[in-house]
Amino acid sequence: MKITYKGDYALKAILELALNYSNGVITIHDLARRLDIPVKFLEQVLLVLKKGTFVESRRGKVGGYLLARHPSGIKLGDVIRFIDGPIEPLPCAGLDNKYKGCADMHKCVFKNIWAEVADSISNVVDEVTFEDLCQKARAAKKKVVYQI
Repeated sequence: MKITYKGDYALKAILELALNYSNGVITIHDLARRLDIPVKFLEQVLLVLKKGTFVESRRGKVGGYLLARHPSGIKLGDVIRFIDGPIEPLPCAGLDNKYKGCADMHKCVFKNIWAEVADSISNVVDEVTFEDLCQKARAAKKKVVYQI
């Protein structure tokens, strides 16, 4: 699994929208400023997320972006797979056993290891929702201690 800049920005954008879920829309310029992401790149990311039905946009003077559903209904793994593709480290590690690009599949000692890696990653990213991440982000914000 490799998370690209696009994937990283997509995850950060969804988290920011999740943290502000009850506040309504956020303009793209405000979102870009908060996340320190170039507006043009964020536009591309949000368009992809919109196609994946993770976010919605509102047009007009008070327009912007918001989550298409509650943060508890969006899993980390769904966004990663949608933006960056499969999480398996190699195509042969997929559980569907449809990969035919290797003549040694039946005797390969690595295939099961890569399948275990993929399964372990899935067990984590498919259990974490953006609601979970919001709770962690809010808790981390409260833990900030200032000392002089």
